[in-house]
Amino acid sequence: MKKITLVIPVFNEALAIDKHLPIIVESLTHQPHIDWHILIVDDGSTDATVTTLQVLQPTYPHLSVLCLNRNFGKEAAIYAGLQHSRHADAVIVMDSDLQHPPELIPQMVQLWTQGLQVVEGYKVERGQETWFSRWLANSFYFIFSLLSNLELKNHSDFKLLDKTVVHTYCDLPERNRFFRGMVQWMGFTSAQLPFTVPARQHGTSTWSRLKLLKYSFTAIMAFSSTLLYLVTFLGVLSFCVGLLISGIALYKKFMGSAIGGFTTVILLIFFMSSILMIALGLIGVYIAKIYDEVKCRPHYLINWRKSTMQNQQHDDAL
Repeated sequence: MKKITLVIPVFNEALAIDKHLPIIVESLTHQPHIDWHILIVDDGSTDATVTTLQVLQPTYPHLSVLCLNRNFGKEAAIYAGLQHSRHADAVIVMDSDLQHPPELIPQMVQLWTQGLQVVEGYKVERGQETWFSRWLANSFYFIFSLLSNLELKNHSDFKLLDKTVVHTYCDLPERNRFFRGMVQWMGFTSAQLPFTVPARQHGTSTWSRLKLLKYSFTAIMAFSSTLLYLVTFLGVLSFCVGLLISGIALYKKFMGSAIGGFTTVILLIFFMSSILMIALGLIGVYIAKIYDEVKCRPHYLINWRKSTMQNQQHDDAL
């Protein structure tokens, strides 16, 4: 009998988790010859999410809860869930808000049994997003594809991963992680299942535009150093512009047609200083990412007092 673990990262889902979990469990009950386990990773929720899960746990014997000490971010929660699911033959990562349709799980399992190592949900329609949110998402995917040569447009974190993929992912040493990008980069055999993102029925998203923007920068810099080369290009470009302006100024000086004033000088200083500040900023961000990596701090810390004992046993068995 195959063992499959469903990893669900959550953060402040107290208002919705008790309504969504039964629907997710229902999608698992019609799968013969599969030993299911659900691992919910609480990413340091500040509401009653953990309390609600503890109340629900007696109803669902195959449910475990892994609580992180604080909010480490979704990437850390996914990584923690995968690390504590290495015993499974396959792992499915999905959100708890039902915007990753649970009804796709049987198709994912079927494709996996046919030999595919990665089966991922692919968004053909992004649901009730505003035009601005769609524009931001499309802009990110365009820039990411341009800089990293990885096409991730409309990809999602809703994925089934074979145990080989899970072990490979967990063995990658980097700290600044981008789950869907890293899975794509590893290049295992994969298939896509199209889905339309349904409207969120309960609760609200905890992702602000500022968080998404920060997440986007982290993803791009984790997969591309092109921006550093762009800084060099801007330096060469500014040198050429400066050389051209200097040539024009000297020509007018020798021809006796130079006009007094500081407009050209001011514009040149403004142009050069702007490029220098942008260059220093980009270099500083990359250095900050390197600093995070060399510190080698753990990706997450677990609160075993809140987590279930079943999770502790799984960790001891690894």
